[in-house]
Formats: sequence, structure tokens, C-alpha cells
Amino acid sequence: MACTEPKKMKHSRFPRNMEKATIVKQLRDKVRDQYERAVAALEGAREAATGDDTKAENKYDTRGLEASYLAAGQASQADELGRAMTALNTFEFPEFDFDDPIENGALVEVDSNGEVMHYLLSPAGGGLTLDLDDGGVVTVLGPASPLRQKMTGLMSGTTLESPPLMILEVF
Repeated sequence: MACTEPKKMKHSRFPRNMEKATIVKQLRDKVRDQYERAVAALEGAREAATGDDTKAENKYDTRGLEASYLAAGQASQADELGRAMTALNTFEFPEFDFDDPIENGALVEVDSNGEVMHYLLSPAGGGLTLDLDDGGVVTVLGPASPLRQKMTGLMSGTTLESPPLMILEVF
């Protein structure tokens, strides 16, 4: 990973009226909604797997078996989302000072080829996007994210070469 030492900063364009707590709440709500949908789908899949409609009519009829596989997949997804919800609800997202290194819980503003982007390093919810009031987007980086791994420990003003970005500010 190539990076340079911190440089003089550009002025942050992060909307100050958009509190980090609001972004975190939006993330928690989004994961909770996904969990609730997964649980509802699981209930439907279980019903399909055990209902009268899926009883085999002959030895080649695999509807019941297929429905049970679907139910198992739905259960796995619901379990994963339940763990994500617990991780988000128990994690305290800290506030960061300008010169703090990036770590779990940071909201990071970067400049990538002239485009300002925002990332939230979160214990769960990686890959989700959250909408800002000004039309911008915050992308959630989970623990397995390669970009998160490159950014962890860096500070405002640091430049990465791959991907090309400059860390403007850490919140």
C-alpha cells in the first residue's frame, strides 16, 4: 500500500447539519429493516417447506426438498442480519478529532480524483449506502473491506495511490 504523509487539507465539504449520530441511526434502521424482511421471508419459506402443497406426489417430486433448502438459506441470512443488528446496536461510534487515526467507527471524508466521498467504518453493514440530506451518499465499509483495511490507521491529509484518494477529514 503506497501512501504519503499528511498534507495541508482542503476544506471539508461534509454537511455539518448532518450529524454522525443521524447517519449511524440510518444504518441501524436499514439493517433492522433488512432483518425484519429476512425473518418474514424465513417464515414464508418454512411454511412452503412443511405445507401440504410441497408434499411429494411421486419419487421425482422435489418441491419439498427445494423449499427446505430455501428455508435453510433464509434462516442463515436472518441469523447473519441478527448478528449485524446486535453488533451495530452495541457498538459506540466514537467521535474523532482532526488528527486522530482512522479506526472502527470513523466517518471518513475523502477526495478521489476531485470527487468528495464519505465512508463509515462500521462493525457490520458493509456495502450498504446511506443517503445524506444534501443528496450525497455514505458508503459503509465493513471489517472485511479492502479499502477499510488500507485506510485504517491513516490520518487526515494522507494520500493513497491505490485507489487514488486523499483523506480530507475524519469524524
